[in-house]
Amino acid sequence: MFSDALRAMGQVFAPPLRAILLKSLALTLAVLMVIWIALQGVIAAYVDLPYPWLDTVLSVLTGIGAIFILGFLVAPVTALFAGLFQDDVADIIERTDYGHDASGRAMPLAASLLATAKFTGVVILGNLLALVLLLVPGVNLIAFLVVNAYLLGREFFEFVATRFMDPAEARALRKAHSGTVFMGGLLIAGLLAVPVANLVTPVFATIFMVHLFKRIQATRAPRPV
Repeated sequence: MFSDALRAMGQVFAPPLRAILLKSLALTLAVLMVIWIALQGVIAAYVDLPYPWLDTVLSVLTGIGAIFILGFLVAPVTALFAGLFQDDVADIIERTDYGHDASGRAMPLAASLLATAKFTGVVILGNLLALVLLLVPGVNLIAFLVVNAYLLGREFFEFVATRFMDPAEARALRKAHSGTVFMGGLLIAGLLAVPVANLVTPVFATIFMVHLFKRIQATRAPRPV
């Protein structure tokens, strides 16, 4: 599994995937910048303080708050845009690394948009829960990792598996290998917890789960007599 993760991280920046990564990052950073400007604009428009030094204090506090908010939004925003490119990423890895296998089926546009919306919602809810648990002493980082390991492992694995089987079979396969998928999700969640590096998490996770799915699929293939 760790070799699959290292292999996936190396492929994130490889030429075939670089264009997808750059598009995902550009869209993510553009949205985060718009949110930052909007927050600053709202404060400037609706808060009028009588003393200049209070304006300075408010500006500093607003900047700190905006950084915290943007840090929380990195995961769902990257999930939103990377979800639009997941099939492209999976197709490239399947073609370059598993060209001897049958190719997976890309989702129809409507199903892809629905899956992207669902995945983004799952990431938001998961991180809200983790954010609440971060306030509980003795839980914090563990809660963040466990919640995201389950959610991210489940969603990314089932996405890859659904390219080769129907959704019910994909869920059954994930449950049959729940421990392996959870550990894979834990590696993804660990990357998600690292500032800046978390921007590449969705692309990395898609590549990683293609490798993990192929490894599991190989163990289930009938052995020649």
